[in-house]
Amino acid sequence: MRYHNITKDDMLNGDGLRVVLWVSGCSHCCRECQNPITWDANGGLLFDEEAKEEIFTELAKDYISGITFSGGDPLYVGNRSDVLKLAREIKEKFPNKSVWMYTGFVWETIETLEIINYVDVLVDGEFQVERKNTQLYWRGSENQRVIDVPASKAAGSVVLHCE
Repeated sequence: MRYHNITKDDMLNGDGLRVVLWVSGCSHCCRECQNPITWDANGGLLFDEEAKEEIFTELAKDYISGITFSGGDPLYVGNRSDVLKLAREIKEKFPNKSVWMYTGFVWETIETLEIINYVDVLVDGEFQVERKNTQLYWRGSENQRVIDVPASKAAGSVVLHCE
């Protein structure tokens, strides 16, 4: 897996102060995407032990709420295995930290992926510039949903995260 950046003390990509891992690789290529530089799966830096330790150091801080996977797309086919391993390790090491994920895929097409077992909140759907709304929390366009993953799995249908 490759990545472009690790953001610390982020307040825009999920609830509370968060660490954000911006992965490389995206097949959606949404018009007017805010991060087109992350589309190239071969761009950015190799995600290595040093990068993982940087994330773990931040997650160990009491005031950090959790991690957000963004990009690019963490569920880009080339990222899925590595993101799964990292999310699983984070949940084991930091069980009280939340995991948020942004993806261009919709819930109905990914809800059975193993990675979903390690995600607390999923922001799904491609960014649609014609539905852009800067008044929304944690999403860029009105078609995107902020999904409470454990509640959705229990209900068998989408349950939106409180905003």
